[in-house]
Amino acid sequence: MPTNVFFSPSVRSEQYLYEDLIIEGLRLYGQDVLYIPRAAITTDEILNEEYSRFNDAYAVEMYIANTEGFEGEGNLLSKFGLEIRDQATFIVARRRFRQLVNVDQNALVVERPREGDLIYLPLSNALFEIKFVEHEQPFYRLSDLPIYELQCELYEYAAEKFETGYENIDQFELDNASRTVVQITGGSTGFFAGSKVYQIAQVGNSDQEEIIVMGEIADFVQTQPEGESTQRQADLSLVGISASDGSLTTFSTEYGVIYLDEDNTNTGWNITQVYGIRDEEKFIAQDPFADNSRFEIDSDQIIDFSESNPFGEVQEQ
Repeated sequence: MPTNVFFSPSVRSEQYLYEDLIIEGLRLYGQDVLYIPRAAITTDEILNEEYSRFNDAYAVEMYIANTEGFEGEGNLLSKFGLEIRDQATFIVARRRFRQLVNVDQNALVVERPREGDLIYLPLSNALFEIKFVEHEQPFYRLSDLPIYELQCELYEYAAEKFETGYENIDQFELDNASRTVVQITGGSTGFFAGSKVYQIAQVGNSDQEEIIVMGEIADFVQTQPEGESTQRQADLSLVGISASDGSLTTFSTEYGVIYLDEDNTNTGWNITQVYGIRDEEKFIAQDPFADNSRFEIDSDQIIDFSESNPFGEVQEQ
């Protein structure tokens, strides 16, 4: 027999009431977090990897379903160092997420939270990456699905660019990105972390189009003050280096002065040296316990990495 036509589990007014109670509960017991959508820059067809950036962050309330603390494997001491594998489950109301998308000044256009997007939790100053979005829990109560359940893991930086405008979030790139350290001389003013600089490069013939090499300042350390017979000297740490033509062109002593990107100001600083991994006193390792320099130096005694044919046989010394 068919179901009773006088009783329906999908009365819209009851569904709205159910959603209102959930939203009220999330606002009472939840946390204000920042939802950070991922945007693709380009795709590496060889390694099948996508280079991404995070340009925006949107405030929304979410409830942390883990009442006894973060889940996952916790702190794991492996041969690669200390790994923190915390996991968390966030709950957000569908209606509130739709309202977030529909705000006119927002650039957010997704229909639902996406795997790969980030959630910044100010409570622990941590970024979590969405691994899976469960959209059928609880299972059709009142014939409705009012929430998204976001299963997340602690975010692990992988060369993404951060330009959200939130200092605590953008700091993740400055702290974790690979750095190029250069020696600069001749300028009179310093730099602030987060400022962007560029060089105008000409590769090959002088009649070729100019290439703009850009980078973001992670640190500025003065090593020599200006004197009667000496120029001011400093070490500049740069992250997120890219070239306007998509090549691997980077900052160099050949291109002369560096400019501030904000107003195209000639800073008066010239790059006099680009430090490499063999400059142990100057090269900045991202992890004080890492063995990057040791592996690089010792491996050169075993294998010749100057092989010009990457698909050929490696030449042994």
